[in-house]
Amino acid sequence: MKKPALSFQIDNQVFIPSVALLILLVAFSAFAPESAGVAFQTVQDTIVKYGSWYYVLVVAIILVVVTLLTITRYGDIKLGPDHSTPDYSFVSWFAMLFSAGMGIGLMFFGVAEPVMHFLNPPLGEAGTSAAAAEAMKLTFFHWGVHAWAMYAIVALILAYFAYRHDLPLTLRSSLYPLIGEKIYGPIGALIDIFAILGTVCGVSTSLGLGVLQINSGLAYLFDVPVSATVQVVLVIVTTALATVSVLLGLDAGIKRLSEINIALAVLMLIGVLVIGPTVYLLQTFVQNTGSYLSELVSKTFNLYAYEPTDWIGGWTIFYWGWWLSWAPFVGLFIARISRGRTIREFVLGAMLGPTLFTLFWMTVFGNSGIDLILNQGMASFGEAVQSDTSVALFKFFEAFPFSQAMSFVAVLMVVVFFVTSADSGALVVNMLSAHGRDDTPLLQRSIWTVFIGLIAIVLLLAGGLASLQTAAIASALPFSIALLFAIWGFWKALATDVKKQDALLMQTSSSESTSWKQRLGNLLNYPTAVRVQDFQKTTVLPAMQTFVGELQDQGLEAVVTHVEAEMATELQVLHGEETDFRYRVVLSEQVLPHNALVGDEQAEFQEHYYRAEVHLQEGGQDYDVMGWSQDQLIGDILDQYERHLHFLHMIRH
Repeated sequence: MKKPALSFQIDNQVFIPSVALLILLVAFSAFAPESAGVAFQTVQDTIVKYGSWYYVLVVAIILVVVTLLTITRYGDIKLGPDHSTPDYSFVSWFAMLFSAGMGIGLMFFGVAEPVMHFLNPPLGEAGTSAAAAEAMKLTFFHWGVHAWAMYAIVALILAYFAYRHDLPLTLRSSLYPLIGEKIYGPIGALIDIFAILGTVCGVSTSLGLGVLQINSGLAYLFDVPVSATVQVVLVIVTTALATVSVLLGLDAGIKRLSEINIALAVLMLIGVLVIGPTVYLLQTFVQNTGSYLSELVSKTFNLYAYEPTDWIGGWTIFYWGWWLSWAPFVGLFIARISRGRTIREFVLGAMLGPTLFTLFWMTVFGNSGIDLILNQGMASFGEAVQSDTSVALFKFFEAFPFSQAMSFVAVLMVVVFFVTSADSGALVVNMLSAHGRDDTPLLQRSIWTVFIGLIAIVLLLAGGLASLQTAAIASALPFSIALLFAIWGFWKALATDVKKQDALLMQTSSSESTSWKQRLGNLLNYPTAVRVQDFQKTTVLPAMQTFVGELQDQGLEAVVTHVEAEMATELQVLHGEETDFRYRVVLSEQVLPHNALVGDEQAEFQEHYYRAEVHLQEGGQDYDVMGWSQDQLIGDILDQYERHLHFLHMIRH
């Protein structure tokens, strides 16, 4: 019986333990913030002291793997069936992944981080031109390809197994090549619980810390007092907006907000570039990029082992842990919006595109901020940034005309960025707790935005935000171990996929010759949907049934189904623990060619025609069998099945 529309779609193995553990974790951070802070900080300090080398190595491995995926033939594999196309335009896709991945960080650290490195470098003299160049190298290093590689690898793994192998769009699916069907048991549930804890803690603490910047902006613009009461109201407003966005859905909510924010970001970027020292900024961007690329390898592996400093723990290792802890959330969200893109297209769009935008943003804001101190004598600006990073952006705008208007736009952007982080975070957590589904009832989807907001409020009032943030970052250690195993499984699955492609290219003999007149007639035939459906029932279905009958006589398990709703006829040969064979004939709508090919009379009555396309396990094969005889169809099924058996033979060795 069909479930009522309002019935919740909850995975109780994941939902109940996640909520219980979150309540315990938040209670500890809220009611004993000092003890929680000491405990979590001790864990983080221990990781920095003894595990810095491991974090650096893991991030380097991830970057190398993502690069290899792009330049090898693995990059041609689609995140979905071979016939799939992207669900979103490039602009909408870029806006959503950028808003979820980095948007708010640019507002908070775009000015602050370069200035702080300039005034307090890990090595060398502070406040010099050399310190300025090094500050931008370090900023580029922290916000460049490494961060996006971490997000990209998680998104690739999840999207590949969800859209190409029909597994749930949850973190557990990443381990399918290693543990198989056990992902549906306690091990898989534990992985999804871990992802929920990391996502909720990360988004909640970011929301709580972010309202401090919003409050600072409102105080600067409208003399709104900086107080806990104002901050709680801001959390409530942000959460309410995020809830509305979640209720509107991915297309009408998150997508539209992301597009608005990326447009505002571009306008602000152009404004600062034009009003500020334009030529100087363009020069520094080119030089910063060259310096970054030339030192990419050395900085990746630099642990300051010969010149020990606490700086690396407070900056680089902190960032690697923070990006890794956010990777399940951002990766799953990016995976959700990336169906139909090839691995190469995904990496170039999801890693290089955001990286270039981020680095240009950091140059325009960071170098402008350093210029105020180094060349324009505004030492007080540097002191203000060091004392309170939340006001850095607004103090920066004081040096520009229209500072009030720019600060107002900045506050608006911060709010919208946090709304998109909260609603995309709620979308991800809802999917993790609902077997990977995002078509759950509205109330179920809104529960998580409210929960995230409540956690932020409790921790704001109790002073436990910093401790929970430290806990979230420390969680990157166990996640990184699981991620390495997932990468190994992902690589094995891609290797199998490539072998399948090689098997499909194997030459087989044609089952039956076709006269040239018949072939020409088929080429110039533009049938209606009714004719193709009739062909499926009268020719395809009997051909498949004949083939299956012979297989069953040979002792194999095989079935034929005709799905009226999907206008598809399917044959399956079951191979137990090995990959099953699937041959599908699907009705596919096409635009009718020019009148010269079909004739004016047919074009007058038809705008579209239909094909009977063959789909295999990996998707559409882009050829039409409409008009074939039963014997020809059986021959084609046999050819494809022979290739499949060859593929199984290849992966056994």
